[in-house]
Amino acid sequence: MRDTVPGMKIAIDLSPLLAEQLYERAKSLGVHPEELARAAVTDLLSNPDDAFQAVAEEVLSDNHELYKRLA
Repeated sequence: MRDTVPGMKIAIDLSPLLAEQLYERAKSLGVHPEELARAAVTDLLSNPDDAFQAVAEEVLSDNHELYKRLA
């Protein structure tokens, strides 16, 4: 049986520039900034880009022996 993870609320610090960009983008889309941020996180976790995937696989490959020793 798989453990379930409860929902999560997070707080992040954004620079004034990023906060303004988030606010303006959300406003242009007609949504609250929190909704836009949630959608962005959902998209990132659902569809990691190819560059991130390649780097993650390289790190795992490079450290394969270390992980075996630590297991």
